[in-house]
Amino acid sequence: MSPFPQGSPCYALVWEGAIGAFYEIDPDMNITLIADVMNEPGNRYASIYGLADPTFPKNAPFSRFSDAGKLMALASFSKRGTPTAEEEELMAFLLSSGHVRLDLYDRLESSAYYNVGTDDTEFRNFAGIFSDRIFDTFYRFAKANLRKKLPLVISGGCGLNCDWNSKWRETGIFSEVFVPPVANDSGSAIGTAIDAQLHFTGDAKIKWDVYSGLPFRTDSSVPPGRYDVRDTSYDEVAHMLSSGLILGWVNGRYEIGPRALGNRSILAAPFDDNTRVRLNEIKQREQFRPIAPVCLEGDAARLFGCNQESPFMLYTYRANTDALAAVTHVNGTARLQTVSPSTNAQLYELLLAFKARTGYGVLCNTSLNFNGKGFINNLSDLDTYTTDHGLDGFVVEGRAYLLRSSERFMAYRKDAGQ
Repeated sequence: MSPFPQGSPCYALVWEGAIGAFYEIDPDMNITLIADVMNEPGNRYASIYGLADPTFPKNAPFSRFSDAGKLMALASFSKRGTPTAEEEELMAFLLSSGHVRLDLYDRLESSAYYNVGTDDTEFRNFAGIFSDRIFDTFYRFAKANLRKKLPLVISGGCGLNCDWNSKWRETGIFSEVFVPPVANDSGSAIGTAIDAQLHFTGDAKIKWDVYSGLPFRTDSSVPPGRYDVRDTSYDEVAHMLSSGLILGWVNGRYEIGPRALGNRSILAAPFDDNTRVRLNEIKQREQFRPIAPVCLEGDAARLFGCNQESPFMLYTYRANTDALAAVTHVNGTARLQTVSPSTNAQLYELLLAFKARTGYGVLCNTSLNFNGKGFINNLSDLDTYTTDHGLDGFVVEGRAYLLRSSERFMAYRKDAGQ
Protein backbone atom coordinates (compact mmCIF):
# COMPACT_ATOMS: atom_id res chain seq x y z
CA MET A 1 0.00 0.00 0.00
CA SER A 2 2.99 2.31 0.35
CA PRO A 3 3.98 4.71 -2.45
CA PHE A 4 7.41 3.03 -2.70
CA PRO A 5 7.90 0.95 -5.88
CA GLN A 6 8.21 -2.79 -5.46
CA GLY A 7 11.87 -3.64 -5.06
CA SER A 8 12.62 -0.55 -3.00
CA PRO A 9 14.49 -1.76 0.08
CA CYS A 10 12.94 -0.60 3.33
CA TYR A 11 12.58 -1.28 7.01
CA ALA A 12 9.28 -2.45 8.46
CA LEU A 13 8.09 -1.94 12.01
CA VAL A 14 5.31 -4.25 13.16
CA TRP A 15 4.05 -3.17 16.54
CA GLU A 16 0.67 -4.07 17.93
CA GLY A 17 -0.88 -6.02 20.79
CA ALA A 18 1.40 -9.04 20.53
CA ILE A 19 4.31 -8.20 18.18
CA GLY A 20 6.97 -5.52 18.46
CA ALA A 21 9.69 -6.15 15.87
CA PHE A 22 11.77 -4.53 13.13
CA TYR A 23 12.27 -6.23 9.76
CA GLU A 24 14.24 -5.46 6.61
CA ILE A 25 12.79 -6.01 3.14
CA ASP A 26 15.35 -6.30 0.36
CA PRO A 27 14.93 -5.59 -3.41
CA ASP A 28 13.89 -9.20 -4.01
CA MET A 29 11.10 -8.95 -1.40
CA ASN A 30 12.95 -11.16 1.05
CA ILE A 31 11.91 -10.28 4.59
CA THR A 32 14.46 -10.63 7.38
CA LEU A 33 13.68 -10.27 11.06
CA ILE A 34 16.16 -7.79 12.51
CA ALA A 35 15.01 -8.09 16.13
CA ASP A 36 12.08 -8.57 18.44
CA VAL A 37 12.46 -5.32 20.34
CA MET A 38 9.57 -5.70 22.76
CA ASN A 39 6.94 -8.39 23.00
CA GLU A 40 3.33 -7.18 23.31
CA PRO A 41 3.97 -3.43 23.15
CA GLY A 42 0.33 -2.61 22.50
CA ASN A 43 -0.94 -4.72 25.39
CA ARG A 44 1.67 -3.26 27.73
CA TYR A 45 0.82 0.27 26.61
CA ALA A 46 -2.90 -0.12 27.27
CA SER A 47 -2.48 -2.04 30.53
CA ILE A 48 -2.03 1.00 32.75
CA TYR A 49 -5.42 2.44 31.74
CA GLY A 50 -7.10 -0.61 33.25
CA LEU A 51 -4.87 -0.25 36.31
CA ALA A 52 -6.16 3.25 37.04
CA ASP A 53 -9.76 2.84 35.88
CA PRO A 54 -11.93 1.65 38.80
CA THR A 55 -14.60 0.45 36.35
CA PHE A 56 -12.19 -2.00 34.72
CA PRO A 57 -12.66 -5.58 36.03
CA LYS A 58 -9.27 -6.45 37.46
CA ASN A 59 -9.78 -10.16 36.84
CA ALA A 60 -9.93 -9.60 33.06
CA PRO A 61 -7.05 -11.21 31.11
CA PHE A 62 -6.03 -7.94 29.46
CA SER A 63 -7.29 -4.47 28.67
CA ARG A 64 -10.24 -3.43 26.53
CA PHE A 65 -9.58 -2.66 22.86
CA SER A 66 -10.65 0.95 23.39
CA ASP A 67 -8.15 1.60 26.20
CA ALA A 68 -5.14 2.23 23.96
CA GLY A 69 -6.83 5.17 22.26
CA LYS A 70 -7.95 6.57 25.59
CA LEU A 71 -4.42 6.35 26.98
CA MET A 72 -3.12 8.12 23.89
CA ALA A 73 -5.38 11.05 24.78
CA LEU A 74 -4.42 10.98 28.47
CA ALA A 75 -0.69 10.89 27.74
CA SER A 76 -0.98 14.34 26.20
CA PHE A 77 -1.97 15.75 29.60
CA SER A 78 1.41 14.79 31.06
CA LYS A 79 3.47 17.70 32.37
CA ARG A 80 6.27 15.73 34.01
CA GLY A 81 9.04 13.95 32.14
CA THR A 82 11.02 12.45 35.00
CA PRO A 83 9.66 9.30 36.67
CA THR A 84 9.73 8.82 40.40
CA ALA A 85 11.54 5.83 41.90
CA GLU A 86 8.18 4.12 42.37
CA GLU A 87 7.28 4.76 38.72
CA GLU A 88 10.61 3.33 37.57
CA GLU A 89 9.85 0.20 39.57
CA LEU A 90 6.36 0.00 38.08
CA MET A 91 7.67 0.39 34.52
CA ALA A 92 10.28 -2.29 35.12
CA PHE A 93 7.53 -4.64 36.24
CA LEU A 94 5.32 -3.77 33.26
CA LEU A 95 8.03 -3.96 30.60
CA SER A 96 10.57 -6.56 31.70
CA SER A 97 8.46 -9.74 31.66
CA GLY A 98 8.26 -11.85 28.50
CA HIS A 99 4.49 -11.38 28.32
CA VAL A 100 1.84 -9.24 29.93
CA ARG A 101 1.13 -11.16 33.11
CA LEU A 102 -2.33 -12.65 33.54
CA ASP A 103 -2.13 -11.77 37.24
CA LEU A 104 -1.00 -8.22 36.40
CA TYR A 105 -3.55 -6.35 38.47
CA ASP A 106 -3.38 -8.75 41.42
CA ARG A 107 0.33 -7.96 41.64
CA LEU A 108 -0.30 -4.22 41.51
CA GLU A 109 -2.93 -3.73 44.20
CA SER A 110 -0.41 -1.74 46.25
CA SER A 111 0.39 0.62 43.36
CA ALA A 112 -0.46 4.29 43.91
CA TYR A 113 -2.32 4.16 40.60
CA TYR A 114 -4.52 1.16 41.39
CA ASN A 115 -8.13 2.37 40.81
CA VAL A 116 -6.97 5.96 41.32
CA GLY A 117 -9.15 7.16 38.43
CA THR A 118 -8.10 8.37 35.01
CA ASP A 119 -8.62 12.02 35.98
CA ASP A 120 -5.83 11.82 38.56
CA THR A 121 -3.12 14.36 37.70
CA GLU A 122 -0.19 12.16 38.69
CA PHE A 123 -1.57 9.20 36.77
CA ARG A 124 -1.86 11.37 33.68
CA ASN A 125 1.76 12.44 34.18
CA PHE A 126 2.74 8.80 34.40
CA ALA A 127 0.74 7.95 31.25
CA GLY A 128 2.97 10.32 29.26
CA ILE A 129 6.13 8.99 30.88
CA PHE A 130 5.15 5.37 30.22
CA SER A 131 4.20 6.15 26.61
CA ASP A 132 7.57 7.83 26.06
CA ARG A 133 9.40 4.89 27.62
CA ILE A 134 7.85 2.41 25.20
CA PHE A 135 8.60 4.60 22.18
CA ASP A 136 12.13 5.30 23.38
CA THR A 137 12.83 1.56 23.66
CA PHE A 138 12.13 1.17 19.94
CA TYR A 139 13.83 4.46 19.06
CA ARG A 140 17.08 3.55 20.83
CA PHE A 141 17.18 0.23 18.99
CA ALA A 142 16.50 1.88 15.63
CA LYS A 143 19.13 4.56 16.16
CA ALA A 144 21.77 1.98 17.06
CA ASN A 145 20.96 -0.65 14.44
CA LEU A 146 19.02 0.76 11.46
CA ARG A 147 21.70 2.82 9.75
CA LYS A 148 20.93 2.51 6.03
CA LYS A 149 18.64 5.57 5.80
CA LEU A 150 15.91 3.46 4.20
CA PRO A 151 12.18 4.24 4.25
CA LEU A 152 10.15 2.88 7.17
CA VAL A 153 6.76 1.24 6.72
CA ILE A 154 4.66 0.73 9.83
CA SER A 155 2.02 -1.89 10.53
CA GLY A 156 0.06 -2.87 13.62
CA GLY A 157 -2.34 -1.07 15.92
CA CYS A 158 0.43 1.07 17.43
CA GLY A 159 0.60 2.67 13.98
CA LEU A 160 -2.59 4.53 14.95
CA ASN A 161 -0.67 6.39 17.68
CA CYS A 162 -0.30 9.76 15.97
CA ASP A 163 2.25 11.04 18.49
CA TRP A 164 4.51 8.04 17.89
CA ASN A 165 4.16 8.35 14.08
CA SER A 166 5.16 11.99 14.29
CA LYS A 167 8.16 11.12 16.45
CA TRP A 168 9.34 8.55 13.88
CA ARG A 169 9.29 11.24 11.20
CA GLU A 170 11.20 13.62 13.44
CA THR A 171 14.01 11.17 14.31
CA GLY A 172 15.73 11.57 10.95
CA ILE A 173 16.65 7.87 10.98
CA PHE A 174 14.53 7.03 7.93
CA SER A 175 14.32 8.65 4.49
CA GLU A 176 10.50 8.48 4.62
CA VAL A 177 7.81 7.04 6.89
CA PHE A 178 4.61 5.43 5.59
CA VAL A 179 1.65 4.38 7.72
CA PRO A 180 -1.48 3.02 5.98
CA PRO A 181 -4.95 4.07 7.16
CA VAL A 182 -5.57 0.41 8.01
CA ALA A 183 -2.48 -0.09 10.18
CA ASN A 184 -4.42 -2.08 12.79
CA ASP A 185 -6.38 -5.31 12.42
CA SER A 186 -8.76 -3.61 9.99
CA GLY A 187 -6.05 -4.09 7.34
CA SER A 188 -5.63 -7.82 7.86
CA ALA A 189 -7.85 -8.85 4.94
CA ILE A 190 -6.04 -6.46 2.60
CA GLY A 191 -2.66 -7.76 3.73
CA THR A 192 -3.75 -11.36 3.26
CA ALA A 193 -4.96 -10.60 -0.28
CA ILE A 194 -1.68 -8.83 -1.12
CA ASP A 195 0.27 -11.81 0.20
CA ALA A 196 -1.75 -14.16 -2.03
CA GLN A 197 -1.31 -11.84 -5.01
CA LEU A 198 2.45 -11.79 -4.48
CA HIS A 199 2.52 -15.59 -4.24
CA PHE A 200 0.57 -16.16 -7.47
CA THR A 201 1.76 -13.24 -9.60
CA GLY A 202 4.99 -11.91 -8.08
CA ASP A 203 3.34 -8.51 -7.76
CA ALA A 204 2.96 -7.04 -4.26
CA LYS A 205 1.57 -3.64 -5.29
CA ILE A 206 -2.12 -2.76 -5.40
CA LYS A 207 -4.17 0.25 -6.44
CA TRP A 208 -6.26 1.33 -3.49
CA ASP A 209 -8.49 4.14 -2.31
CA VAL A 210 -9.24 4.91 1.32
CA TYR A 211 -12.90 5.37 0.33
CA SER A 212 -13.42 1.75 -0.70
CA GLY A 213 -16.17 0.72 1.70
CA LEU A 214 -19.78 0.03 0.82
CA PRO A 215 -22.15 2.69 -0.52
CA PHE A 216 -24.77 4.12 1.83
CA ARG A 217 -28.12 2.28 1.91
CA THR A 218 -31.48 4.01 2.05
CA ASP A 219 -33.08 1.01 3.72
CA SER A 220 -36.18 2.83 4.99
CA SER A 221 -37.86 6.20 5.04
CA VAL A 222 -37.59 8.59 7.96
CA PRO A 223 -40.68 9.08 10.15
CA PRO A 224 -43.01 11.71 8.64
CA GLY A 225 -42.70 15.12 10.23
CA ARG A 226 -39.50 14.40 12.16
CA TYR A 227 -37.19 16.24 9.77
CA ASP A 228 -37.17 19.26 7.55
CA VAL A 229 -35.93 17.51 4.39
CA ARG A 230 -34.41 19.51 1.56
CA ASP A 231 -31.77 19.47 -1.12
CA THR A 232 -28.95 21.66 0.09
CA SER A 233 -25.81 23.40 -1.11
CA TYR A 234 -22.29 23.49 0.30
CA ASP A 235 -22.88 27.13 1.26
CA GLU A 236 -26.06 26.32 3.19
CA VAL A 237 -24.38 23.46 5.07
CA ALA A 238 -21.46 25.77 5.86
CA HIS A 239 -23.97 28.35 7.13
CA MET A 240 -25.60 25.76 9.38
CA LEU A 241 -22.25 24.61 10.77
CA SER A 242 -21.03 28.17 11.35
CA SER A 243 -24.31 28.82 13.20
CA GLY A 244 -23.55 26.06 15.71
CA LEU A 245 -25.35 23.05 14.26
CA ILE A 246 -23.65 19.66 14.52
CA LEU A 247 -24.44 17.44 11.56
CA GLY A 248 -23.82 13.94 10.35
CA TRP A 249 -22.17 13.95 6.93
CA VAL A 250 -22.54 11.03 4.50
CA ASN A 251 -20.89 10.97 1.11
CA GLY A 252 -20.01 8.12 -1.26
CA ARG A 253 -18.50 4.92 0.07
CA TYR A 254 -17.33 4.67 3.64
CA GLU A 255 -13.69 4.75 4.66
CA ILE A 256 -11.47 1.72 5.14
CA GLY A 257 -9.77 1.74 8.51
CA PRO A 258 -11.01 3.01 11.87
CA ARG A 259 -10.96 6.78 11.30
CA ALA A 260 -13.60 8.95 9.68
CA LEU A 261 -12.04 10.83 6.79
CA GLY A 262 -15.03 12.81 5.58
CA ASN A 263 -17.40 10.22 4.14
CA ARG A 264 -18.98 8.99 7.41
CA SER A 265 -18.32 11.93 9.70
CA ILE A 266 -19.88 14.18 12.28
CA LEU A 267 -18.96 17.76 11.41
CA ALA A 268 -19.05 20.95 13.47
CA ALA A 269 -17.46 24.40 13.68
CA PRO A 270 -13.97 24.26 15.25
CA PHE A 271 -13.89 27.48 17.27
CA ASP A 272 -15.50 26.88 20.67
CA ASP A 273 -14.31 24.35 23.26
CA ASN A 274 -17.97 23.82 24.20
CA THR A 275 -18.35 22.20 20.78
CA ARG A 276 -15.74 19.62 21.78
CA VAL A 277 -17.70 18.98 24.98
CA ARG A 278 -20.94 18.51 23.06
CA LEU A 279 -19.30 16.25 20.49
CA ASN A 280 -17.92 13.99 23.23
CA GLU A 281 -21.41 13.88 24.75
CA ILE A 282 -22.85 12.92 21.37
CA LYS A 283 -20.16 10.27 21.01
CA GLN A 284 -20.83 9.08 24.59
CA ARG A 285 -17.17 9.14 25.50
CA GLU A 286 -14.86 10.72 28.05
CA GLN A 287 -14.33 14.47 28.00
CA PHE A 288 -10.54 14.13 27.91
CA ARG A 289 -10.78 12.75 24.38
CA PRO A 290 -9.71 15.24 21.65
CA ILE A 291 -11.64 16.07 18.49
CA ALA A 292 -9.69 16.05 15.25
CA PRO A 293 -9.63 18.83 12.64
CA VAL A 294 -10.12 18.41 8.93
CA CYS A 295 -8.43 21.23 7.04
CA LEU A 296 -7.90 22.49 3.51
CA GLU A 297 -4.48 21.21 2.47
CA GLY A 298 -3.51 24.70 1.35
CA ASP A 299 -4.18 26.15 4.81
CA ALA A 300 -2.50 23.38 6.82
CA ALA A 301 0.97 24.97 6.93
CA ARG A 302 -0.32 28.31 8.19
CA LEU A 303 -2.69 26.89 10.80
CA PHE A 304 -0.89 23.71 11.90
CA GLY A 305 2.66 23.86 10.59
CA CYS A 306 1.93 20.93 8.26
CA ASN A 307 3.88 21.33 5.02
CA GLN A 308 2.78 18.06 3.45
CA GLU A 309 -0.44 16.23 2.81
CA SER A 310 -1.85 14.30 5.78
CA PRO A 311 -4.96 12.65 4.33
CA PHE A 312 -5.38 9.77 6.80
CA MET A 313 -5.29 11.50 10.21
CA LEU A 314 -2.16 9.64 11.34
CA TYR A 315 0.15 12.43 12.55
CA THR A 316 -0.05 15.22 15.11
CA TYR A 317 0.83 18.83 14.38
CA ARG A 318 0.98 21.89 16.60
CA ALA A 319 -1.80 24.45 16.19
CA ASN A 320 -0.51 27.92 15.31
CA THR A 321 -3.64 29.78 16.42
CA ASP A 322 -5.86 30.01 19.49
CA ALA A 323 -8.94 30.33 17.29
CA LEU A 324 -9.48 26.57 16.89
CA ALA A 325 -10.18 25.57 20.48
CA ALA A 326 -12.52 22.67 19.65
CA VAL A 327 -9.82 20.82 17.68
CA THR A 328 -6.72 21.73 19.71
CA HIS A 329 -5.78 19.17 22.34
CA VAL A 330 -4.62 20.11 25.83
CA ASN A 331 -0.95 20.01 24.77
CA GLY A 332 -1.52 22.30 21.78
CA THR A 333 -1.48 19.58 19.13
CA ALA A 334 -4.07 18.37 16.64
CA ARG A 335 -4.52 15.03 14.89
CA LEU A 336 -4.84 16.58 11.46
CA GLN A 337 -6.50 15.42 8.25
CA THR A 338 -5.80 17.52 5.17
CA VAL A 339 -8.16 17.63 2.18
CA SER A 340 -7.56 18.55 -1.44
CA PRO A 341 -9.79 18.29 -4.54
CA SER A 342 -8.12 14.98 -5.41
CA THR A 343 -8.51 13.34 -1.98
CA ASN A 344 -12.14 14.25 -1.22
CA ALA A 345 -13.77 16.68 -3.65
CA GLN A 346 -17.07 17.02 -1.77
CA LEU A 347 -15.50 17.71 1.62
CA TYR A 348 -13.07 20.10 -0.07
CA GLU A 349 -15.98 22.13 -1.49
CA LEU A 350 -17.65 22.24 1.94
CA LEU A 351 -14.43 23.46 3.56
CA LEU A 352 -14.10 26.16 0.88
CA ALA A 353 -17.66 27.31 1.61
CA PHE A 354 -16.98 27.30 5.36
CA LYS A 355 -13.80 29.33 4.82
CA ALA A 356 -15.73 31.85 2.74
CA ARG A 357 -18.07 32.38 5.70
CA THR A 358 -15.63 32.22 8.61
CA GLY A 359 -12.12 32.75 7.27
CA TYR A 360 -11.07 29.23 8.29
CA GLY A 361 -11.12 26.15 6.06
CA VAL A 362 -11.27 23.87 9.12
CA LEU A 363 -14.02 21.75 10.68
CA CYS A 364 -14.33 19.35 13.59
CA ASN A 365 -14.40 15.81 12.19
CA THR A 366 -15.23 12.75 14.25
CA SER A 367 -16.57 9.36 13.24
CA LEU A 368 -20.25 8.71 12.58
CA ASN A 369 -20.73 5.47 14.47
CA PHE A 370 -22.35 3.91 17.50
CA ASN A 371 -19.87 3.41 20.33
CA GLY A 372 -17.72 0.35 19.60
CA LYS A 373 -19.32 -0.22 16.19
CA GLY A 374 -18.35 0.45 12.60
CA PHE A 375 -19.46 3.38 10.48
CA ILE A 376 -23.20 3.98 10.19
CA ASN A 377 -24.19 2.97 6.68
CA ASN A 378 -27.96 2.99 6.40
CA LEU A 379 -30.72 5.54 6.87
CA SER A 380 -32.56 3.77 9.68
CA ASP A 381 -29.42 3.61 11.86
CA LEU A 382 -28.60 7.23 11.03
CA ASP A 383 -32.09 8.32 12.05
CA THR A 384 -31.79 6.41 15.35
CA TYR A 385 -28.35 7.85 16.05
CA THR A 386 -29.50 11.40 15.32
CA THR A 387 -32.47 11.29 17.67
CA ASP A 388 -30.81 9.23 20.43
CA HIS A 389 -27.44 11.03 20.48
CA GLY A 390 -28.44 14.62 19.87
CA LEU A 391 -27.32 15.57 16.38
CA ASP A 392 -29.11 18.54 14.83
CA GLY A 393 -29.54 16.60 11.62
CA PHE A 394 -27.54 15.02 8.83
CA VAL A 395 -26.69 15.42 5.17
CA VAL A 396 -26.68 12.46 2.79
CA GLU A 397 -25.31 13.05 -0.71
CA GLY A 398 -26.45 16.69 -0.74
CA ARG A 399 -29.86 16.09 0.85
CA ALA A 400 -30.32 17.55 4.32
CA TYR A 401 -32.46 16.02 7.08
CA LEU A 402 -32.76 18.66 9.80
CA LEU A 403 -34.31 17.64 13.10
CA ARG A 404 -37.37 19.75 13.83
CA SER A 405 -37.09 19.07 17.56
CA SER A 406 -33.57 20.58 17.62
CA GLU A 407 -33.58 23.96 19.35
CA ARG A 408 -30.42 24.89 17.48
CA PHE A 409 -32.00 24.14 14.12
CA MET A 410 -35.12 26.08 15.06
CA ALA A 411 -32.94 29.05 16.05
CA TYR A 412 -30.97 28.78 12.81
CA ARG A 413 -34.16 28.63 10.80
CA LYS A 414 -35.53 31.71 12.54
CA ASP A 415 -32.29 33.67 12.04
CA ALA A 416 -32.18 32.63 8.39
CA GLY A 417 -35.77 33.84 7.92
CA GLN A 418 -37.05 30.40 6.90
